[in-house]
Amino acid sequence: MQLTYESLPEDLFQLDIWNPEESIISIAPAGESNMNVVLRVKTNQRSIILKQSKPYVRKFPQIPAPIDRIDVEFNFYYIINSNKFLAAYSPEILKYCITDHTLVTQDLGDEGDFSGLYSQSRELTSDQLMDLVTYLDTLHKLPISTFPENMEMRKLNHEHVFHFPFMEENGFDLDTIQSGLQELSFDWKKDSKLKQEIEKLGNRYLSTGNTLLHGDFYPGSWISSSGEIRVIDPEFSFLGDAEFDLGVFLAHGDFCGMTESFENAIELNYYKSFDARLANQYRGVELLRRLIGIAQLPLNLSLEKKKALMEKARKFILS
Repeated sequence: MQLTYESLPEDLFQLDIWNPEESIISIAPAGESNMNVVLRVKTNQRSIILKQSKPYVRKFPQIPAPIDRIDVEFNFYYIINSNKFLAAYSPEILKYCITDHTLVTQDLGDEGDFSGLYSQSRELTSDQLMDLVTYLDTLHKLPISTFPENMEMRKLNHEHVFHFPFMEENGFDLDTIQSGLQELSFDWKKDSKLKQEIEKLGNRYLSTGNTLLHGDFYPGSWISSSGEIRVIDPEFSFLGDAEFDLGVFLAHGDFCGMTESFENAIELNYYKSFDARLANQYRGVELLRRLIGIAQLPLNLSLEKKKALMEKARKFILS
């Protein structure tokens, strides 16, 4: 059964997830998912979230994506459910419909994600920031021996993190994002030494490590639920370098103008040993790919500020 944002109650009743005498009151999109169809369904008994993966990226249907990514998300939630601290930060799984590629979870509410941090229209408290770092520290310490390889999703992410943004001619006109950005980007796209280091990091990303990662730990994966922060969307999860999660996290601290706060939070609340240089290299790649790649953020930065971040990223990568 295929979910769409036009799905009707009679469509949803094909799923074997309903209680006796349960009737649907409303169906609506649950946030702005880039990858999947995500619906908030309110019934006479409860409110739930239906998330279905497709064989493509929802926001960019021309980009193929592995449909079994929802299985990775299910496995991630299943594993962390054994840890009381981590389980408290994630939605409860109500049902996993394998053949329909659909995950049914509790509804954490409609307060939204933390993308407003980029424009300072949303606040991240010091307690919430510490919670996020403690979440990563706890996650990265889990004793995991087996987990889905998630290689097709990693290859997809690898293309848009480590390769596509650095192609001189990739068909993506950055001037449609901001006038002058295309010309500015060439100084980085033509830097052969920089691209060699990025290629090495990309190869590391595709190799298997021994640490369970969230894989996409940024404000779009953090949501507010009754004033508390929660973590969702672990479909890019895999066993890899802890430094990848940390680097992505720190890069978004830079984008939010909270560099010092994010760095201090890691210093105070992340106890697992890690390679700071490697984390900063991944941080640099995340900065660049968000500025000159297709996965743009709602940033309101001048060209000069973007250039300064790009210079910072280059120093991180070449350090």
